[in-house]
Amino acid sequence: MPLSPIDQRFVLHWGEMGTRWGINRTVAQVHALLFLSPKPLHAEEIANTLAVARSNVSNSLRELQGWGIVRVAHVLGDRRDHFESVKDVWEIFRIVAEERKRREIDPTITALRECLRQVQEGAPAGEYTKRRLREALDLMELMMPLYDELRQLPSGPVRSLMKLTNKVRTLVRETTGT
Repeated sequence: MPLSPIDQRFVLHWGEMGTRWGINRTVAQVHALLFLSPKPLHAEEIANTLAVARSNVSNSLRELQGWGIVRVAHVLGDRRDHFESVKDVWEIFRIVAEERKRREIDPTITALRECLRQVQEGAPAGEYTKRRLREALDLMELMMPLYDELRQLPSGPVRSLMKLTNKVRTLVRETTGT
């Protein structure tokens, strides 16, 4: 699959951004390629297009399927598995946010609760440490109901809410001079 210069630029950039987000560069590039592709691609096409090893593509596809942003698609007359990305950027954002919450935020909340439970049971910890742990847990527990409400809304109302938030921010800046 030949890539235009713009396609190449996006795929390379997405790979770079992936590394900053803690995601393997090839995984991010495979996702970018599938996101831009108007048709499902098989693993060999992906490997050839990105000039990476087929095994690397297979591992990347498994990881992307684990995240829920890439799925198998079957093509009539071709027995190979083809792959396609979720195309709706709002849905991708929602899926990635949910996965990050599950993999990163939920375990952190659990760890904070456990630390504070141990402190209540007499484990040694300074007052400063206790206060910092409590503040971190309070923030996360305050944010989770808001997150839960937002993730249940369809993307249209979320988009409208974000636009409204930007208007409110502009209004506050204008009236407060900040």
